[in-house]
Amino acid sequence: MEETITALSGTATPWLLGIFFTLGSVVFFAALKNWREMKRSPYFFQRLQAGKRLQTYLSASFVLFLVAMGISAYSWQAPVDETVRMAILPNSKPVPQEEIVALPELIESVDAETADSYALESLDTSQLISVIDQPFVAPKLSLPSEYDQFESEIDLSSDTNLGALSFSTEVTDEYEAVSPRQIFAEGFYTLYATFTYEGMADGMVWAWVWRLDGDVLEGGNEEWVYGDEGPGYIFFAPEEGFEAGRYSLDVWVNGELMAQSAVVMNSASVSANN
Repeated sequence: MEETITALSGTATPWLLGIFFTLGSVVFFAALKNWREMKRSPYFFQRLQAGKRLQTYLSASFVLFLVAMGISAYSWQAPVDETVRMAILPNSKPVPQEEIVALPELIESVDAETADSYALESLDTSQLISVIDQPFVAPKLSLPSEYDQFESEIDLSSDTNLGALSFSTEVTDEYEAVSPRQIFAEGFYTLYATFTYEGMADGMVWAWVWRLDGDVLEGGNEEWVYGDEGPGYIFFAPEEGFEAGRYSLDVWVNGELMAQSAVVMNSASVSANN
């Protein structure tokens, strides 16, 4: 036991264990906070968001504790003897000179001016897309049949309205977009589309459709059970990640198009506008 403590005192293992257990505890308490919020929130979308965060925090805390336990188990293993041992072989023959392979000469380095010139010439300026210069022109759309599977029990009223869609990668607890924009980088993340609604009624039918360059990617269709007014959101996180192109979202109520907007996924355009 004393030998193990002495060995650990000269390594970074205690620090790593402390860091991972501390992070795991912080994330676990965050999960408890979201569980409490999920139970007490009066709004459906807020409870749904709290439930998603609860799952994320619980998974993260489990991974952190698991890593900490793995480090702890590894540190208790007996040290491996890595002493290099050599044996003298009698009557051994030297390697013939013709079998020695010479290393290739290093390629001469490229000067900075040439490198800058190459970078500028190789940049595809056609990727520098501006949403302002190329505004989204909504094509005439129809609701795909696979997302039109329910019959509405309540008719639309003159007061039924869905606000403009705002896109972001984060939302607040009140379902407001954090740093909304229309240009995003390619990659793996969750894209949120937040909106406000009024004049809705439980029993109506709504649908949402995500498209890439006009082609349907994903969507949903269900009866409306979220009350007559309030904030709402729709999210999209494709398993293959977001690729370059124009992603659009259209939202339908009782078979009528109520809201539509689009964003551009292009890393070059994000860098140019920043």
